[in-house]
Amino acid sequence: MLTVNFLGFKLNCPLTTASGTFGYGECYQDFFDVNELGILTTKGITLEPRSGNPQPRLAEVTGGIINAIGLENSGFDQFVSDIVPTFKAFKIPVMVNLNGKTIEEYQTLAAAINKIKVIAFVELNISCPNVKAGGILFGTDLELTRKVVRAVRAVLPDKKLIVKLSPAVSDIKKFALICEEEKADGISLINTIPAMQINYQTGKPTLGNIIGGLSGPCIKPIAVRMVYEVASVVKIPIIGIGGVSCYEDVLEFMMAGASVVGIGTSIFRSPEMITEIKRKLKEYCIANNLNSIEEIIGLAQPRRKDYE
Repeated sequence: MLTVNFLGFKLNCPLTTASGTFGYGECYQDFFDVNELGILTTKGITLEPRSGNPQPRLAEVTGGIINAIGLENSGFDQFVSDIVPTFKAFKIPVMVNLNGKTIEEYQTLAAAINKIKVIAFVELNISCPNVKAGGILFGTDLELTRKVVRAVRAVLPDKKLIVKLSPAVSDIKKFALICEEEKADGISLINTIPAMQINYQTGKPTLGNIIGGLSGPCIKPIAVRMVYEVASVVKIPIIGIGGVSCYEDVLEFMMAGASVVGIGTSIFRSPEMITEIKRKLKEYCIANNLNSIEEIIGLAQPRRKDYE
């Protein structure tokens, strides 16, 4: 009933994790069986180790948090030696979030990941600054988006390529269409929204990095709107992410056009919510006489000629 066909994989449910909120799958195994997910999405990796941004890195705000972790990770070599062997314990597809500062770095990392059999999906995070272009975010420049997706696609023939879009653009549909044109297999959206908090007692920004990324329930209406807009123009499948905290949110994203829904910040508050959401989704299907949860994908979209 909750099974979803996604890019050739038969997922046991339409749920995944949002990158950066679930480690590499090891963090929550004491709370629930990770195999209850449809896809395991890992935290981001980079070619070289990164120590991350200065502390403090988290600020709580109404309805969410602002984070500026800065992609802290131990780099690709340690990822291969210490993390990749642990993926064999999972029965579900693994999606690795990939980051780089230059197109060359993205391409080198993608080519190396292409050789790792246990990884099924690559989530290309294009919210990183392109150092050669003076720090412009790949995901906020149409031509840079095209170049990085094309470069990664060329060296990733054996993996499904999902491009994660930034919400910090005026028209996200244009970026999604470029990803589709450059042969991405799917789109995930949204990433966090640039934000900041000022400590009124000190008169200084709360975060060590000053600016961070806003996530949590407060961004859900923005994310739903962007999923709806992207689903109206692309034919490739979508992973909807942003502020999901209950089964009603999952339904909303799927009706907007998402085939899979990512859960992130809310897991911090309630690690067991995956099993609860699955139970509620099954009850919804039964109550509404659905044979499959897939029947609601794009339900809120106007009927398009392409689908007729």
